[in-house]
Amino acid sequence: MDIKVLLETEMILYHFILFIISLSRHSQAFAQMASSLLYCPTLPPQNPSKPLSLSTRSFSRFSVSLTTRSSKLPSFLHWRSTGGIFPRTRSVSSGHLSSAPADSKNYEFSDSGGEVELRIDIKSLNVESSSDVFVDADDIALLIRAKSAGILKTLIDVKQLFERVKSSETIWYIDEEQLVVNLKKFNPDLKWPDIMESWESLTSGISQLLKGTSIYVIGDSTEINEAVAKEIATGIGYMPLSTSELLEQYAQQSIDSWVASEGTDSVAEAEGVVLENLSSQARAVVATLGGKHGAASRFDRWRHIHAGFSVWVSKSEALDEASAKEEARKHVQEGNVAYTNADVVVKIGGWDKDYTRDVAQGCLSALKQLTLSDKKLTGKKSLYIRLGCRGDWPDIKPPGWDPSSGVDPPMDS
Repeated sequence: MDIKVLLETEMILYHFILFIISLSRHSQAFAQMASSLLYCPTLPPQNPSKPLSLSTRSFSRFSVSLTTRSSKLPSFLHWRSTGGIFPRTRSVSSGHLSSAPADSKNYEFSDSGGEVELRIDIKSLNVESSSDVFVDADDIALLIRAKSAGILKTLIDVKQLFERVKSSETIWYIDEEQLVVNLKKFNPDLKWPDIMESWESLTSGISQLLKGTSIYVIGDSTEINEAVAKEIATGIGYMPLSTSELLEQYAQQSIDSWVASEGTDSVAEAEGVVLENLSSQARAVVATLGGKHGAASRFDRWRHIHAGFSVWVSKSEALDEASAKEEARKHVQEGNVAYTNADVVVKIGGWDKDYTRDVAQGCLSALKQLTLSDKKLTGKKSLYIRLGCRGDWPDIKPPGWDPSSGVDPPMDS
Protein backbone atom coordinates (compact mmCIF):
# COMPACT_ATOMS: atom_id res chain seq x y z
CA MET A 1 0.00 0.00 0.00
CA ASP A 2 1.31 3.46 -0.95
CA ILE A 3 1.91 5.42 2.26
CA LYS A 4 0.73 8.66 0.59
CA VAL A 5 -2.61 7.06 -0.19
CA LEU A 6 -2.68 5.76 3.36
CA LEU A 7 -2.14 9.21 4.82
CA GLU A 8 -4.83 10.80 2.63
CA THR A 9 -7.32 8.09 3.54
CA GLU A 10 -6.51 8.53 7.23
CA MET A 11 -7.19 12.26 7.04
CA ILE A 12 -10.62 11.62 5.50
CA LEU A 13 -11.44 9.08 8.20
CA TYR A 14 -10.13 11.36 10.93
CA HIS A 15 -12.40 14.27 9.95
CA PHE A 16 -15.33 11.86 9.82
CA ILE A 17 -14.45 10.68 13.34
CA LEU A 18 -14.37 14.27 14.61
CA PHE A 19 -17.77 14.86 12.99
CA ILE A 20 -19.28 11.87 14.80
CA ILE A 21 -17.65 12.89 18.10
CA SER A 22 -18.95 16.45 17.72
CA LEU A 23 -22.48 15.17 17.18
CA SER A 24 -22.16 12.83 20.15
CA ARG A 25 -21.78 15.78 22.50
CA HIS A 26 -25.37 16.76 21.75
CA SER A 27 -27.07 13.39 21.57
CA GLN A 28 -26.79 10.16 23.54
CA ALA A 29 -27.92 8.27 20.46
CA PHE A 30 -25.03 9.70 18.45
CA ALA A 31 -22.65 8.85 21.28
CA GLN A 32 -23.73 5.22 21.13
CA MET A 33 -23.40 5.21 17.35
CA ALA A 34 -19.90 6.70 17.52
CA SER A 35 -18.85 4.18 20.13
CA SER A 36 -20.07 1.24 18.07
CA LEU A 37 -18.41 2.64 14.95
CA LEU A 38 -15.03 3.36 16.48
CA TYR A 39 -14.74 0.39 18.81
CA CYS A 40 -16.03 -3.11 18.15
CA PRO A 41 -15.50 -5.19 21.31
CA THR A 42 -13.45 -8.31 20.76
CA LEU A 43 -14.24 -9.70 24.21
CA PRO A 44 -17.61 -10.99 25.43
CA PRO A 45 -19.29 -9.08 28.28
CA GLN A 46 -17.96 -10.04 31.68
CA ASN A 47 -20.30 -12.08 33.84
CA PRO A 48 -19.48 -11.11 37.45
CA SER A 49 -21.66 -13.86 38.88
CA LYS A 50 -19.85 -16.64 37.05
CA PRO A 51 -17.24 -18.29 39.29
CA LEU A 52 -13.77 -18.48 37.80
CA SER A 53 -11.79 -21.64 38.44
CA LEU A 54 -8.18 -20.79 39.15
CA SER A 55 -5.65 -22.43 41.37
CA THR A 56 -4.44 -20.51 44.40
CA ARG A 57 -1.00 -20.40 42.80
CA SER A 58 -2.41 -18.80 39.65
CA PHE A 59 -4.22 -16.19 41.71
CA SER A 60 -1.17 -15.38 43.79
CA ARG A 61 0.76 -14.66 40.62
CA PHE A 62 -1.86 -12.20 39.42
CA SER A 63 -0.82 -8.96 40.97
CA VAL A 64 -0.50 -5.46 39.65
CA SER A 65 2.46 -3.33 40.58
CA LEU A 66 2.61 0.20 39.33
CA THR A 67 5.35 2.71 38.73
CA THR A 68 4.83 6.43 38.26
CA ARG A 69 7.13 9.20 37.11
CA SER A 70 7.17 12.73 38.45
CA SER A 71 7.97 15.46 35.94
CA LYS A 72 8.94 17.76 38.81
CA LEU A 73 12.36 16.14 38.98
CA PRO A 74 15.21 17.06 36.62
CA SER A 75 14.96 15.37 33.25
CA PHE A 76 18.15 13.38 33.78
CA LEU A 77 16.54 11.56 36.67
CA HIS A 78 14.13 8.72 36.01
CA TRP A 79 12.22 8.67 39.28
CA ARG A 80 9.40 6.26 40.00
CA SER A 81 7.38 5.75 43.16
CA THR A 82 6.00 2.25 43.46
CA GLY A 83 2.97 0.70 45.05
CA GLY A 84 0.93 -2.45 44.73
CA ILE A 85 -2.65 -3.31 43.89
CA PHE A 86 -4.36 -6.67 44.27
CA PRO A 87 -7.79 -7.61 42.94
CA ARG A 88 -10.31 -6.64 45.60
CA THR A 89 -13.51 -7.80 43.91
CA ARG A 90 -12.81 -11.49 44.29
CA SER A 91 -11.71 -13.79 47.08
CA VAL A 92 -9.98 -17.16 47.05
CA SER A 93 -11.79 -20.17 48.45
CA SER A 94 -10.80 -23.78 47.76
CA GLY A 95 -9.05 -22.73 44.59
CA HIS A 96 -12.08 -20.87 43.21
CA LEU A 97 -12.74 -17.17 42.81
CA SER A 98 -16.14 -15.62 43.35
CA SER A 99 -17.48 -12.09 43.25
CA ALA A 100 -17.76 -10.15 46.48
CA PRO A 101 -21.19 -8.77 47.43
CA ALA A 102 -22.03 -5.75 45.30
CA ASP A 103 -23.27 -3.65 48.22
CA SER A 104 -21.50 -4.16 51.54
CA LYS A 105 -21.55 -0.50 52.58
CA ASN A 106 -22.44 -0.08 56.24
CA TYR A 107 -21.63 3.59 56.71
CA GLU A 108 -22.54 7.13 55.69
CA PHE A 109 -19.81 9.14 53.99
CA SER A 110 -19.40 12.85 53.32
CA ASP A 111 -16.63 15.17 52.11
CA SER A 112 -16.69 18.72 53.45
CA GLY A 113 -13.56 19.90 51.66
CA GLY A 114 -10.75 19.83 54.18
CA GLU A 115 -11.91 16.62 55.84
CA VAL A 116 -14.05 13.55 55.29
CA GLU A 117 -16.54 12.07 57.72
CA LEU A 118 -17.78 8.56 58.39
CA ARG A 119 -20.95 7.80 60.33
CA ILE A 120 -21.51 4.21 61.44
CA ASP A 121 -24.70 3.01 63.10
CA ILE A 122 -23.74 1.23 66.35
CA LYS A 123 -27.20 0.94 67.90
CA SER A 124 -27.38 -2.83 67.45
CA LEU A 125 -23.94 -3.32 69.02
CA ASN A 126 -24.99 -2.01 72.44
CA VAL A 127 -21.68 -0.23 72.91
CA GLU A 128 -21.53 0.74 76.58
CA SER A 129 -18.84 3.44 76.44
CA SER A 130 -16.23 5.04 74.21
CA SER A 131 -13.63 2.72 75.73
CA ASP A 132 -15.26 -0.10 73.75
CA VAL A 133 -14.43 1.61 70.44
CA PHE A 134 -11.02 1.35 68.75
CA VAL A 135 -10.10 3.58 65.80
CA ASP A 136 -6.72 2.92 64.19
CA ALA A 137 -5.75 5.19 61.30
CA ASP A 138 -2.57 5.76 59.36
CA ASP A 139 -1.99 7.86 56.25
CA ILE A 140 -3.53 5.35 53.82
CA ALA A 141 -5.57 2.88 55.91
CA LEU A 142 -8.35 2.83 58.49
CA LEU A 143 -9.46 0.11 60.90
CA ILE A 144 -12.48 0.62 63.19
CA ARG A 145 -13.52 -2.00 65.75
CA ALA A 146 -15.99 -2.10 68.61
CA LYS A 147 -16.52 -4.43 71.55
CA SER A 148 -20.00 -5.89 71.73
CA ALA A 149 -21.03 -8.47 74.34
CA GLY A 150 -17.38 -9.05 75.08
CA ILE A 151 -16.53 -9.74 71.42
CA LEU A 152 -14.35 -7.39 69.37
CA LYS A 153 -16.04 -6.80 66.01
CA THR A 154 -14.59 -5.11 62.92
CA LEU A 155 -16.82 -2.31 61.65
CA ILE A 156 -14.58 -0.83 58.95
CA ASP A 157 -11.35 -2.21 57.50
CA VAL A 158 -10.07 0.01 54.68
CA LYS A 159 -6.62 -1.04 53.51
CA GLN A 160 -6.43 1.68 50.85
CA LEU A 161 -8.08 5.02 51.50
CA PHE A 162 -9.07 7.02 48.45
CA GLU A 163 -6.15 9.34 49.21
CA ARG A 164 -3.79 10.12 52.06
CA VAL A 165 -4.94 11.64 55.34
CA LYS A 166 -3.22 13.34 58.25
CA SER A 167 -3.71 10.45 60.64
CA SER A 168 -2.43 12.36 63.67
CA GLU A 169 -5.40 14.73 63.35
CA THR A 170 -8.07 12.01 63.36
CA ILE A 171 -11.06 12.78 65.60
CA TRP A 172 -13.84 10.38 66.57
CA TYR A 173 -16.79 10.50 68.93
CA ILE A 174 -20.15 8.87 69.62
CA ASP A 175 -23.19 10.91 68.55
CA GLU A 176 -26.26 9.24 70.05
CA GLU A 177 -26.46 5.95 68.13
CA GLN A 178 -23.70 6.67 65.60
CA LEU A 179 -19.94 6.49 65.70
CA VAL A 180 -18.53 9.55 63.91
CA VAL A 181 -14.97 9.58 62.54
CA ASN A 182 -13.41 12.71 61.02
CA LEU A 183 -10.25 12.41 58.91
CA LYS A 184 -8.18 15.41 57.81
CA LYS A 185 -7.39 15.21 54.09
CA PHE A 186 -3.82 15.60 52.86
CA ASN A 187 -5.08 17.22 49.64
CA PRO A 188 -8.08 19.38 50.58
CA ASP A 189 -8.81 20.26 46.93
CA LEU A 190 -9.37 16.61 45.96
CA LYS A 191 -13.01 15.57 46.18
CA TRP A 192 -13.43 12.07 47.62
CA PRO A 193 -16.30 10.02 46.12
CA ASP A 194 -15.93 7.44 48.92
CA ILE A 195 -13.71 6.56 51.85
CA MET A 196 -11.91 3.74 50.04
CA GLU A 197 -10.15 3.41 46.72
CA SER A 198 -12.20 1.12 44.51
CA TRP A 199 -13.27 0.85 40.90
CA GLU A 200 -16.37 2.90 41.66
CA SER A 201 -14.55 5.68 43.51
CA LEU A 202 -11.72 5.86 40.97
CA THR A 203 -14.01 6.08 37.95
CA SER A 204 -16.09 8.71 39.73
CA GLY A 205 -13.19 10.79 41.03
CA ILE A 206 -10.45 10.56 38.40
CA SER A 207 -12.00 13.08 36.00
CA GLN A 208 -11.20 15.99 38.32
CA LEU A 209 -7.52 15.02 38.02
CA LEU A 210 -7.36 14.15 34.31
CA LYS A 211 -9.19 17.34 33.28
CA GLY A 212 -10.03 15.94 29.87
CA THR A 213 -6.53 14.69 29.07
CA SER A 214 -6.66 11.55 26.95
CA ILE A 215 -5.11 8.21 27.91
CA TYR A 216 -2.99 5.93 25.72
CA VAL A 217 -2.74 2.25 26.64
CA ILE A 218 0.44 0.66 25.29
CA GLY A 219 2.16 -2.71 25.58
CA ASP A 220 3.14 -5.83 23.66
CA SER A 221 -0.41 -7.20 23.40
CA THR A 222 -3.00 -5.47 21.22
CA GLU A 223 -5.70 -7.64 22.82
CA ILE A 224 -4.80 -6.50 26.33
CA ASN A 225 -4.45 -2.87 25.25
CA GLU A 226 -7.91 -2.88 23.68
CA ALA A 227 -9.63 -4.67 26.55
CA VAL A 228 -8.12 -2.41 29.22
CA ALA A 229 -8.69 0.78 27.20
CA LYS A 230 -12.35 -0.05 26.63
CA GLU A 231 -12.87 -0.84 30.32
CA ILE A 232 -11.29 2.45 31.38
CA ALA A 233 -13.23 4.45 28.79
CA THR A 234 -16.53 2.90 29.81
CA GLY A 235 -15.81 3.54 33.47
CA ILE A 236 -14.82 7.21 33.22
CA GLY A 237 -17.09 8.20 30.33
CA TYR A 238 -14.36 8.75 27.73
CA MET A 239 -14.46 7.78 24.06
CA PRO A 240 -12.85 4.35 23.43
CA LEU A 241 -10.60 4.30 20.36
CA SER A 242 -8.52 1.50 18.87
CA THR A 243 -5.77 2.29 16.37
CA SER A 244 -5.90 -1.33 15.19
CA GLU A 245 -9.56 -1.05 14.23
CA LEU A 246 -9.15 2.37 12.64
CA LEU A 247 -6.28 1.09 10.49
CA GLU A 248 -8.13 -2.07 9.48
CA GLN A 249 -11.28 -0.13 8.58
CA TYR A 250 -9.73 1.91 5.82
CA ALA A 251 -7.01 -0.56 4.80
CA GLN A 252 -9.68 -3.25 4.35
CA GLN A 253 -7.31 -5.90 5.63
CA SER A 254 -6.15 -7.25 8.95
CA ILE A 255 -3.05 -5.95 10.66
CA ASP A 256 -1.43 -9.39 10.32
CA SER A 257 -1.93 -9.45 6.55
CA TRP A 258 -0.68 -5.88 6.31
CA VAL A 259 2.50 -6.81 8.17
CA ALA A 260 2.95 -9.88 5.98
CA SER A 261 2.57 -7.93 2.74
CA GLU A 262 4.31 -4.64 3.54
CA GLY A 263 6.32 -5.18 6.70
CA THR A 264 6.27 -3.83 10.24
CA ASP A 265 7.67 -0.41 9.31
CA SER A 266 4.69 0.36 7.08
CA VAL A 267 2.18 -0.43 9.83
CA ALA A 268 4.12 1.51 12.48
CA GLU A 269 4.31 4.54 10.18
CA ALA A 270 0.58 4.39 9.47
CA GLU A 271 -0.26 4.11 13.17
CA GLY A 272 1.96 7.12 13.77
CA VAL A 273 -0.27 9.12 11.42
CA VAL A 274 -3.37 7.97 13.30
CA LEU A 275 -1.80 8.97 16.61
CA GLU A 276 -0.86 12.36 15.18
CA ASN A 277 -4.45 13.03 14.17
CA LEU A 278 -5.79 11.85 17.52
CA SER A 279 -3.27 13.85 19.57
CA SER A 280 -5.58 16.86 19.87
CA GLN A 281 -8.61 14.73 20.78
CA ALA A 282 -9.70 15.21 24.40
CA ARG A 283 -11.45 12.67 26.63
CA ALA A 284 -10.44 9.56 24.73
CA VAL A 285 -8.80 6.30 25.76
CA VAL A 286 -6.69 5.05 22.88
CA ALA A 287 -5.64 1.41 22.59
CA THR A 288 -2.45 1.17 20.55
CA LEU A 289 -0.97 -1.68 18.56
CA GLY A 290 1.19 -4.19 20.40
CA GLY A 291 4.29 -5.85 19.05
CA LYS A 292 7.12 -4.61 16.85
CA HIS A 293 4.72 -3.16 14.28
CA GLY A 294 3.24 -0.81 16.89
CA ALA A 295 4.37 2.82 16.95
CA ALA A 296 4.78 2.74 20.74
CA SER A 297 7.53 0.12 20.43
CA ARG A 298 9.72 2.64 18.58
CA PHE A 299 11.50 5.52 20.26
CA ASP A 300 11.00 7.83 17.26
CA ARG A 301 7.19 7.45 17.27
CA TRP A 302 6.39 8.87 20.69
CA ARG A 303 5.94 12.58 20.01
CA HIS A 304 2.15 12.31 19.70
CA ILE A 305 1.66 9.67 22.40
CA HIS A 306 3.07 12.22 24.86
CA ALA A 307 -0.04 14.33 24.17
CA GLY A 308 -1.90 12.20 26.72
CA PHE A 309 -1.16 10.07 29.75
CA SER A 310 0.49 6.85 28.59
CA VAL A 311 0.05 3.60 30.52
CA TRP A 312 2.32 0.65 29.80
CA VAL A 313 0.52 -2.60 30.65
CA SER A 314 3.39 -5.07 30.89
CA LYS A 315 3.19 -8.81 31.44
CA SER A 316 5.70 -9.96 34.01
CA GLU A 317 7.47 -13.27 34.54
CA ALA A 318 7.98 -12.44 38.21
CA LEU A 319 6.58 -14.88 40.77
CA ASP A 320 5.64 -12.25 43.34
CA GLU A 321 4.79 -8.58 43.61
CA ALA A 322 8.18 -7.49 44.95
CA SER A 323 9.94 -9.08 41.98
CA ALA A 324 7.48 -7.42 39.59
CA LYS A 325 8.29 -4.02 41.09
CA GLU A 326 12.00 -4.67 40.75
CA GLU A 327 11.48 -5.74 37.15
CA ALA A 328 9.62 -2.50 36.37
CA ARG A 329 12.32 -0.42 38.06
CA LYS A 330 15.04 -2.19 36.09
CA HIS A 331 13.26 -1.64 32.77
CA VAL A 332 12.95 2.07 33.48
CA GLN A 333 16.57 2.44 34.57
CA GLU A 334 17.93 0.62 31.54
CA GLY A 335 15.62 2.49 29.15
CA ASN A 336 16.32 0.09 26.29
CA VAL A 337 12.62 -0.48 25.56
CA ALA A 338 10.57 2.33 24.01
CA TYR A 339 7.66 1.50 26.32
CA THR A 340 9.69 2.97 29.19
CA ASN A 341 8.71 6.39 27.83
CA ALA A 342 5.30 5.76 29.40
CA ASP A 343 4.07 7.99 32.21
CA VAL A 344 3.07 4.97 34.31
CA VAL A 345 3.84 1.26 34.22
CA VAL A 346 1.39 -1.41 35.36
CA LYS A 347 2.86 -4.89 35.77
CA ILE A 348 0.57 -7.92 35.57
CA GLY A 349 1.57 -11.48 36.43
CA GLY A 350 -0.61 -12.98 33.71
CA TRP A 351 -3.66 -12.23 31.61
CA ASP A 352 -7.25 -13.36 31.87
CA LYS A 353 -10.01 -11.27 30.33
CA ASP A 354 -12.14 -11.78 33.45
CA TYR A 355 -9.60 -9.62 35.30
CA THR A 356 -9.77 -6.71 32.85
CA ARG A 357 -11.44 -4.45 35.40
CA ASP A 358 -8.77 -5.20 38.01
CA VAL A 359 -6.03 -4.19 35.57
CA ALA A 360 -8.01 -1.10 34.55
CA GLN A 361 -8.37 -0.19 38.22
CA GLY A 362 -4.61 -0.49 38.62
CA CYS A 363 -4.14 1.89 35.68
CA LEU A 364 -6.50 4.49 37.16
CA SER A 365 -4.86 4.20 40.58
CA ALA A 366 -1.46 4.79 38.99
CA LEU A 367 -2.76 7.80 37.06
CA LYS A 368 -4.29 9.18 40.23
CA GLN A 369 -0.94 8.98 42.02
CA LEU A 370 0.83 10.55 39.04
CA THR A 371 -1.49 13.54 38.74
CA LEU A 372 -1.51 14.13 42.49
CA SER A 373 2.30 14.13 42.55
CA ASP A 374 2.34 16.98 40.02
CA LYS A 375 -0.84 19.03 39.86
CA LYS A 376 0.49 21.04 36.91
CA LEU A 377 0.95 17.97 34.75
CA THR A 378 -2.38 18.22 32.89
CA GLY A 379 -1.67 21.85 32.07
CA LYS A 380 1.75 20.87 30.79
CA LYS A 381 0.20 18.22 28.54
CA SER A 382 -2.19 20.85 27.19
CA LEU A 383 0.69 23.23 26.45
CA TYR A 384 2.58 20.45 24.69
CA ILE A 385 -0.41 19.90 22.39
CA ARG A 386 -0.90 23.62 21.69
CA LEU A 387 2.75 23.94 20.66
CA GLY A 388 2.30 21.13 18.14
CA CYS A 389 3.55 17.96 19.88
CA ARG A 390 7.10 18.70 18.77
CA GLY A 391 8.70 15.78 20.63
CA ASP A 392 10.24 17.91 23.38
CA TRP A 393 8.43 16.16 26.25
CA PRO A 394 8.94 16.57 29.17
CA ASP A 395 11.32 19.54 28.72
CA ILE A 396 9.08 21.75 26.60
CA LYS A 397 11.04 24.28 24.56
CA PRO A 398 9.91 27.89 23.95
CA PRO A 399 7.58 28.74 21.05
CA GLY A 400 9.43 28.87 17.76
CA TRP A 401 11.70 25.94 18.55
CA ASP A 402 12.50 23.84 15.50
CA PRO A 403 12.67 20.11 16.34
CA SER A 404 14.88 19.46 13.32
CA SER A 405 17.52 21.98 14.39
CA GLY A 406 17.63 21.19 18.08
CA VAL A 407 18.52 24.84 18.73
CA ASP A 408 16.42 26.95 21.10
CA PRO A 409 15.04 30.22 19.69
CA PRO A 410 16.58 33.44 21.08
CA MET A 411 14.86 34.69 24.21
CA ASP A 412 13.15 38.09 24.03
CA SER A 413 15.17 40.76 25.76
